[in-house]
This record gives sequence, structure tokens and C-alpha cells, in this order.
Amino acid sequence: MNKTFKKNIGKLHLWLGLASGLIVFIVALTGSILVFEDEIDPILNPEFYNVEITGTKKMIIDNYVRDINQQYNIKELDRIQIYADPQRTVIITGTDTNKKDMIFSVDPYTGKVLGAISEKNRFFSIILDLHRHLIMGDIGKFITGCSCLIFVFMLLSGLILWWPKKIKNLKQRLVVKWDASFKRANWDFHSTFGFYTFLILLIISLTGLTWSFKWFESSIYLLADGTTKKPSAKVENPTKIDPNLDKTFFYQNLFSKTDSIYKYSGDTQIRIPSDTINSIMAIKLNLEKSIPNISSIVYFDKYTGEIIKTRPYELLSNGDKIRRLIYPIHTGSIYGYPTKILAFIVCLFAATLPITGLIIWLGRKKKTK
Repeated sequence: MNKTFKKNIGKLHLWLGLASGLIVFIVALTGSILVFEDEIDPILNPEFYNVEITGTKKMIIDNYVRDINQQYNIKELDRIQIYADPQRTVIITGTDTNKKDMIFSVDPYTGKVLGAISEKNRFFSIILDLHRHLIMGDIGKFITGCSCLIFVFMLLSGLILWWPKKIKNLKQRLVVKWDASFKRANWDFHSTFGFYTFLILLIISLTGLTWSFKWFESSIYLLADGTTKKPSAKVENPTKIDPNLDKTFFYQNLFSKTDSIYKYSGDTQIRIPSDTINSIMAIKLNLEKSIPNISSIVYFDKYTGEIIKTRPYELLSNGDKIRRLIYPIHTGSIYGYPTKILAFIVCLFAATLPITGLIIWLGRKKKTK
């Protein structure tokens, strides 16, 4: 490999690493926490996940939805999450009259509200906002996106810098010399484990770009479907004016109809649009599949509850199917605990890279002086 080329790559690796180091540290650390969100959150908020006593018959959904609307002054209902597990609570989200987004945990057998928290104050909501936006909105989203792009370059350039000049030196690059000086051990730790985690970190970084840049998401559809146009997840509501029909069993009927169309075991999420244009979307997750995030959709008229359209998973475009896999691949949940643990360890290591890299730079700077 050309010596000048490798030297220039080294300079870019150094200065881009210093520029993005703090952001990479924050994103990697929060990412490692988010890997086990489903395991940690029930410990932090047990009332949000399980009922104390499992009943024989569940209440009509509309009954406790109505009670929550009245008791907590909910202006707009957002989502109703119903789980197949009989021990799980129902999770309802909505916006109150003070424009505060609230999350409620409800016992589906008694209708009792077991927990209520502002979505903004939820621990994992803060961690996720920090991970994606640095708690800075769209500006933070752009910064994390650019840092993610830089990190992809850092991984590729790091591999070039790691690659030995001679094949006989390869063995030396594959081990950390722990009994050497701190400076040497730190360099080995940075470069050697950087090589071992290269592929997984590259996959996590590339999938993370999906949430930062529309052009990256569009490229997925271009490669899979031959077009950058993403199929719309929303369907326009045919009824333009609310006819004020009896809504006693409205949400219960939506749930029952979805369950009858997709007969597999799964969790159902009912999404209610805040506008008057779009229809209600009921998404049923297929828990019988070994791969997560495989779900089918039913669209309902938000006023009459009539079925407008069904969208089973099997009829989704290749782009949509790949897009559904992005989240479980990014979080490491694609194959359960083995890949989760791997993602957790790799993300923790990624958080150390800016620190060990800084130590390497400071050591070289001192040597130069």
C-alpha cells in the first residue's frame, strides 16, 4: 500500500476522530443502554408491564379509553397497544389539554390505570432522544447523522491503518500485548479490538443512517424496488365529516376485526391519526415468526370503523421488508439474546474508541515535542 496514501488516511482518521469523538461516545454509550430497553424498563417501571392478577375475561377497550380521556383530560388519543401475553398491561398514549404527551398503563381485566407518566420524562425516552438528537431536535439529528457518516469512514480508514505491511506481522496485529507499556497496550486495544468489531460496528452504523438521512432510506428502496419512492404507510380517510355514530365498541371492534383477519398470535397496535385526513392504522405483530418486526396492517375509517384496506406482510415490497429489518439489526434484537449481547459489548467498545484514540494522539504529540 502506498506510504503517502496511508499517511494521509492516518491524518484524516486522527482529525475526524477528534472532531466527532464526543458525539460518538454519547451515541455509542446510549446505544448500548438501548439494546436492553425491553429488559431494563420493566425493572424500572414494573407497573407498566405486568398485572398482579390475571382475570378470565378482559374489559372492553373503549371503557378504559373513555375513563382515561375523562380522568386525565386527554385531547388526542395516539396509540393503543394490546399484547397477546395475558399478563401484560395495555399501553395507551395520548396528548392532554396542556399538550403534554402521556403514557398510561392499564390493567385490561379491571380497567384500572396502573401507571401514568409524561413521555418526555420517561428514562428511555430521554436516552433515545440523546441517542438520536442529542436532545437538540433537528440540529442534533443532523449532527449525529454526520458523526455517524464520519464513524463509517473511521472504521474503513482504521482497517487500512491496521492492515500490516507484511503478512508475517499479521499475528502481532491480532493480539493485545497486555504486559507491554500502557501506551502500547492502549494502542493494541484500540486497533486490535477495532478490527474484531469492525463488521458489526459497520452494520450498526450504516443501519443507523436510516433515521438520520432520507437519502439513505431512499437508497434502500432504490436497490430493493428499483425506485426511490417509499410506499406510503398512510391511507386517506374516505369519510370527511364525523357522522357521530355510536362509539361504545369502536376500538374493541377494530381490535377484533384485525384479530380475525390475521389469525396468528401477536401484539396489536392501534394508531389514531391526529388529523382528519388519514385513517386509523392497526398493526399486528407476528410473534410466531423467528425474526422480529414482521407485521401486517389493516386500515380503518376513523369515524365509522369500516375496513378500508388490508396490507399483509407477504404483499409488502422488498424495500419495505428490508426496512422492517433495519431496526432489529440496528438494536441487535434480530436473533434474540445472542445478538443483543454482542451488540451491547460492541457498542460499549465503540464508546471507548474516542478515549483510547485521544490517548494515542496525546502520546504522539508528547513524543513529537
